[in-house]
Amino acid sequence: MGADVDHVREWVDGWVVSRGATPPLVEPWGYTIHVGLPQHVGRHVIGATNDAVREDDVRKAAESTRGRNTHLKVFADPARVLPWLGPAWKPYGSGDYLMTTDLAPAAAPAVPSGYRLHSWTRGGVTRLLITDADGSFAARGQVAPTGASAVVDQIETSEDHRRKGLGRVVMGTLQAAAHAQGATRAVLACTPEGRLLYEAVGWRIVAPLTNATYVGPR
Repeated sequence: MGADVDHVREWVDGWVVSRGATPPLVEPWGYTIHVGLPQHVGRHVIGATNDAVREDDVRKAAESTRGRNTHLKVFADPARVLPWLGPAWKPYGSGDYLMTTDLAPAAAPAVPSGYRLHSWTRGGVTRLLITDADGSFAARGQVAPTGASAVVDQIETSEDHRRKGLGRVVMGTLQAAAHAQGATRAVLACTPEGRLLYEAVGWRIVAPLTNATYVGPR
């Protein structure tokens, strides 16, 4: 994968399709997205990663809103970014990352005995649900291809069904589905718990992720 790939833009484009948000508004410092949820009205995303993230851009993005429950996403070390935000911004999450992988032709993994895989595509998003023999929730995930790239999103495994290979099944099936729709690479934003799974199946880190939400003056 070439160094000139814009991982942030690919993540933004796929995320808005995956979540049904508005197309991104291009800003001098990155992107604004309207999400439309009470606790997540919208988000600002800085359009650079790591050392290319500039303090002026982060401050301008942070100062561009007074809307409570607007989120800010910056793909750089929190130790650098958080001092640039005022007290009206509340950090959340810790150890999150932007990750990527190359996609190649592959068969979807076999589902372990005792589980059933359900898959459907709507609005350009392929969703997976794995249930146990009783039909209870075991795992899920979804992928949104947007041309040559795809965003993997909403990966979750029930605590009662972990360490049984379901996460690998979800990831492998979603990656195969995205490649079949023309994507040659994929990106995602992950938590520390998810990072372990993604690295185990061949994903690599692009940048750390700093998260904050606007809560108003304190």
